[in-house]
Amino acid sequence: MKKILVAAVVAAVAAFIGHRFLKLKGIALASREVPVKHLNCHYLKHIEYGAEDITILRDGLAFLSTGLKFPGLPSFSDEPGKMYVMDLLHPKPTPVELQIKGDLDLNSFNPHGISTYTDEADDSVYLFVVNHPQQKSQVEIFHLVQENTLVHLKTITHPLLHSVDDIVAVGVESFYATNYKSFDNDALNTLAVFLGFPWCDVVYYSPKEVRVAANGFLSANGINISPEKRFIYVSDIMGHLIDVYERKEGEQLVHLKAVAVGSLCDNIDVDHKTGDVWLGCHPNGMKLSMYNPEDPPGSEIIRIKNIHSDQPVVSQEYVDDGHVLMASTVAAPYEGKLLIGTVFHKALICDLK
Repeated sequence: MKKILVAAVVAAVAAFIGHRFLKLKGIALASREVPVKHLNCHYLKHIEYGAEDITILRDGLAFLSTGLKFPGLPSFSDEPGKMYVMDLLHPKPTPVELQIKGDLDLNSFNPHGISTYTDEADDSVYLFVVNHPQQKSQVEIFHLVQENTLVHLKTITHPLLHSVDDIVAVGVESFYATNYKSFDNDALNTLAVFLGFPWCDVVYYSPKEVRVAANGFLSANGINISPEKRFIYVSDIMGHLIDVYERKEGEQLVHLKAVAVGSLCDNIDVDHKTGDVWLGCHPNGMKLSMYNPEDPPGSEIIRIKNIHSDQPVVSQEYVDDGHVLMASTVAAPYEGKLLIGTVFHKALICDLK
């Protein structure tokens, strides 16, 4: 009887493990293939090792974080990460490396998600950058003092900001940030992922208060804000969802809805005129995590129109099989142009007109 019981337990555990592996393959969209759909695009100069995140000011000034080194993903350069800026109103927009001044170790600079905040009092522009020196998580705040110069003001660390992916600034020193892992401990996080526990969260930070603002994500990734600053959008990359929250008094977030996108969507950008939500996505997560140059990870750009309506319109705007662009992470629109960035590859500027 004892042997039968042990055998039954072993069989049940094996069945559960097998079921979880199949579930994880499904989450990774491991068997997904998508037909190519291109736009009129060309590569951006000087961007050879990824532009993981891109954000654009209303005057057309675009910021790009480049050279990210992320655990489990390829990196084709040993150089530290860099920040670039480009003027999209210029007849021939070209990225220019930003000069960084102040007390920051540039040798270990490893920029990830970024966001800008413009102080209405004096139109000062602040750039917030998620930084992973030695694979730690911290947030750097910079002041843009000239079109090509950043002055480092502050480094922010906190136990709740343990695995920050992306950030959206809502004040000179305040922001929402996503944690892509449930735990800082890798073993515990791997177990949480394997078991499918939705324990990732969004953290609100200000000098006076730090707290979890939203939770229940399999993996919280991109985050951004609507043009009128009323709504916050969060990408649950493993859930294939974009969650919509309303900002309330005291920076409380109220969940309104989740929009299915059918892909592993990374960063979020928002058209400042139309409010359309643009997503840089990974059509097949297995190809991304098991990088093979002979069968490279593809790129997929998704747009959501009327996200607050009862029937949001989700559409594919650009798709590539990885032979033009690998591992897209962000799609930032501006006045008929679209910038597409990647984890570790090149970046594109496309014409939407």
